[in-house]
Order: sequence, then structure tokens, then C-alpha cells
Amino acid sequence: MKAVVGGTKVLQLQEVDNPNIEDDEVLIHVEAAGVNRADILQRKGLHPPPKGASPYLGLECSGIVEQVGRNVTRWKIGDQVCALLGGGGYAEKVAVPAGHVLPVPHGISLKDAASFPVVACTVWSTAFMMSRLSAGETFLIHGGSTEFGTFAIQIAKYFGMRVFVSTGSEERLAFCKYLGADVGINYKTEDFVARVKKETGGRGVDVILDCVGGPYFQHHLNSLNVDGRLFIFRIHGRFVSEVNLQTLFTRRLTVQAAGLRTRSPENKAEIVAEVEKNVWPAIVAGKVKPVVYKQFPLSDASEAHRLLESGQPIGKILLLPRC
Repeated sequence: MKAVVGGTKVLQLQEVDNPNIEDDEVLIHVEAAGVNRADILQRKGLHPPPKGASPYLGLECSGIVEQVGRNVTRWKIGDQVCALLGGGGYAEKVAVPAGHVLPVPHGISLKDAASFPVVACTVWSTAFMMSRLSAGETFLIHGGSTEFGTFAIQIAKYFGMRVFVSTGSEERLAFCKYLGADVGINYKTEDFVARVKKETGGRGVDVILDCVGGPYFQHHLNSLNVDGRLFIFRIHGRFVSEVNLQTLFTRRLTVQAAGLRTRSPENKAEIVAEVEKNVWPAIVAGKVKPVVYKQFPLSDASEAHRLLESGQPIGKILLLPRC
């Protein structure tokens, strides 16, 4: 089969060995693979694959089941599926544990289904499973026009939250509002803490989904309501120079952080099952739609990475092995 290989500066499509499957795995003939910032970090040597995972890039895909392990009972050859991967999506074929596989939602194309596994599993596991976001609460999403933000807006509105987003241009804010965001904040021209306080009558929001980290940490604490929850799922700044811990005590705040790729296979399977139970019905009902910015042939993976690094995309970038 062909797969994308390479390092920091060069990604090339080359012939490699077909993956072997274990008894509890399926082999997927890849139709499309999602491009994520974690792929860029792995390319730069900053985010190695988990032990036992494919060495190739790619954390999600869609495609057709080509082979099933002897212990697999749910999936059969020919099924159209998408999957959460530990690696290996930038290839024509990938082996994946059966518990990390999802059916393609009714009404979604096989290609577009590749845009869902990482964002759905990340947002559901962080904001909903761990931060307990619930109907009627207020929810601030940083990076509202990113692949995570565009999904989070839609699923939060489906479950009855009031959604705040921050992003860096009026064009992006307009798109977020088109998806259902209630309050849009241009962080380049507004103090988001002051705006959050104004829109909530001084209380603050209940949950913040943060993709920034260190530089915003105290600002986030100041933006939370009593019993508020901050979840950090990605960071641009690792260190915080000074924090007023009294803020945590006086408003009973909770701060959590977690990635997705490094979770155990069992935990990933639990998340995937919860996503299918809770998120897939919203997609089938047409309340959550794929937001795909651009598609590239698999051979143009380097160009796809350059586009993602530019910060230009609104939504997801896909790679197509058979384009």
C-alpha cells in the first residue's frame, strides 16, 4: 500500500507494507483522512505515537472494512465506517481496534465522515463527559472557527447550551453565528473577560473549552461562574507565571486537562461508544453538519499541513488517498 512518510520538512507518498490486524481489529480501506494539529506536532517530532500504534501520521479516517479479526463480531467486510486512530490514517489502509470504529452516520458521505471522529471524541469527552456540560448552561469555546470549534458550537446548541465563541476576525465570527453561536467575541479587538461578564450579568460562564493554555489561564479563571469548569485540551503556552489561587477557592472552580491520543484503548472505546450514543443522533437529524474547508490528494499532505499551520481554515481539512 501507499502511505505518507517523512519528517520535519518533507512528507512523501511511498510504498510500505500492508498493516497486519490483531484478533480484535479491523482493516479499513481508507476513503479519507482528517488532518489535525497533532499530526503537525508528530511531523516535527513533538508528539510521538503511542506504544504499538502505527508510525504513520493520521488520527482519524473513513473507509470500507476490508478485513476483520477473528474476535470481531459487530463489523463485517464491506461496512462503511469511520474511526478514531492512534496513527496510520495517512495511508491507503489502516488497522484499528474494533471498539474505535463508528458507522458512517446516515445522510453523511463516506468522505465527510472522516471529519468527525477526532472532534466528536475530543469535545464529547472533555466538555460533556468530564466537565458535565448540561442544558441551560453557558459555554465558552476558544477558536470557534477551528475544526473543534465548529463542531462544539453545533453539538452544544443541540443540547440546549448558550454558546459563546472567541475568534480573530469578523468573517470567522459571522460563520460561528451561522452555526448557532449566541455570542461572538473578536479577541483581537475586545477584552473577552469583560464581554463574558457583561453578557452573563457579571456571573461568568459555566464551562470553558480552552485550546490556548498558559497565557489565558488567569483570564479564564476570571471568566468562570461559581462552580465553573475549565477544560484545557490543547496548549500554545505551557507555563503560567502567576495565578491567583484564591479565585479557585472563592468560586469553587475546577480545572482539568487531557489529550485524546494518549488515553488507553479501553478509555477510547468508552468515549467512542458514548459518541455514537449521544452525538450520532444529532448528526443523523441534521443538527450537526460536517464543516470541511478543503480536500487534498494524499500525495499533497505537505500542502495540507502548510494550510493548517497558516491558521486560514474554517473547519476541517481532509486527505484523499484515491483522489
